[in-house]
Amino acid sequence: MSKRHAVIIAVGLLTSASALAQTEITGQAGPKSNTLSGTSSAAPSGTVPTAASPAHAAAPKTAAPASIAESRSAAALALTHEPTYDEGTAQRIKDAALSYSDLAVRGGWPTIPADAKFALGIQGANDDLLRKRLILSGDLAADKASGAFDQDLTDGVKRFQARHGLAPTGMMTPRTLAAMNVPVQKRIKQLEASLERLENTNFGFGPRYVVVNIPAAFAEAVENDVVVRRYRVIVGKTEKPSPTLTAQITGVVLNPTWTVPSSIAKTEISAHMRKDPTYLSRMHMEVLDGHDSPIDPHSVDWSGTHTPNFTVRQQNGTFNALGAVKIDMPNSYSVYMHDTNQRNLFSDDYRFDSHGCSRVDNVRDLAAWLLKDQPKWTRAAIDADIATGQHQEVAMAKKVPVAWIYLTAWMTRDQTIQFRNDIYNQDEQLLEATAEEAAFFSNAGNHPLTAHMAQ
Repeated sequence: MSKRHAVIIAVGLLTSASALAQTEITGQAGPKSNTLSGTSSAAPSGTVPTAASPAHAAAPKTAAPASIAESRSAAALALTHEPTYDEGTAQRIKDAALSYSDLAVRGGWPTIPADAKFALGIQGANDDLLRKRLILSGDLAADKASGAFDQDLTDGVKRFQARHGLAPTGMMTPRTLAAMNVPVQKRIKQLEASLERLENTNFGFGPRYVVVNIPAAFAEAVENDVVVRRYRVIVGKTEKPSPTLTAQITGVVLNPTWTVPSSIAKTEISAHMRKDPTYLSRMHMEVLDGHDSPIDPHSVDWSGTHTPNFTVRQQNGTFNALGAVKIDMPNSYSVYMHDTNQRNLFSDDYRFDSHGCSRVDNVRDLAAWLLKDQPKWTRAAIDADIATGQHQEVAMAKKVPVAWIYLTAWMTRDQTIQFRNDIYNQDEQLLEATAEEAAFFSNAGNHPLTAHMAQ
């Protein structure tokens, strides 16, 4: 832990911090967990904010959007318009660390037995313990400290679930119980790691920008400090993690071709070709030499033992892995945001399944938002152009900043503290590295030859 973060925790342990922030969200505990994040407004410790009703965790009961993708986006946006990442996020994370440190020094929250049973309308042995747990995190009013599992307790569980990225069923599922039993000390470490990352991120916020929070598997389009679009995304697998980065969105490509990364060509494409020599033609792919001229696939060494000296490119069309839209954002990792021809994957709760790029649900809507300052490119025009099947590259009249971040803990302006699972196990690695750095400088300060390094 770095010196500045140690100070944060120490202050929290020695002083009475402001009232405990009322919400905490974990999210994607593993495959099939729900990632939608709910919100609530902060209130005095031990009370439930009236604004954070269970209905907040569900999509509004309005007319259904035109498509399933648009429906998912509308439901996600209805949860909250508070940005995950803005210019005040780092300071708010510090404030959240103070609040959680204050809770830790007071003993944290109770652990609920793994074999505890809960049923609506039936008095259970652990009902009061559950109520205490929810009261401490602001999910249940302080005057609801005892009684059977009633509607108030159901609503409290729903609120907790929504804030932890779990389906707000009101039932004590195994994942709900696991989220409740994460100790406050671990939550503090998540806040510390997230703060460390933000303090090493240099991002130029503009009036319009895009954020992908990798652990949450969501993208947000922010305009004038308000989230105006929110989309489910599919990000990198644990073995092929998406990178953190900042860049500029420079253009939108309609009906894109896909140039297969050499690493995929060497491993996956080569493996397919060894098993089935017709694979490339079936997948509408061609092999190109260094001058972009087609070459015979049978002349290529598909053993996979050498770095490819060729390029594999997939033609545009409904079969294309990038789908109908690619969003250009030049960066050193050569990743980007795009559509997919496997849109059913967006309905999954566990969305860590790409090779590093970010697939975006309802991406045509995002494209229309990015191009909103260019009257020619309305959503209808985008759809019409895609329908022609012709490859079209549209340059942005004004670039839009984009940040891919890795926050497993953060607090929004309404003092909602959210948590996500450390899907890539980066929190622990970062904190271990930070602790080693702190130990080095501590020892350096005691040595006459290196004392200047600790200044």
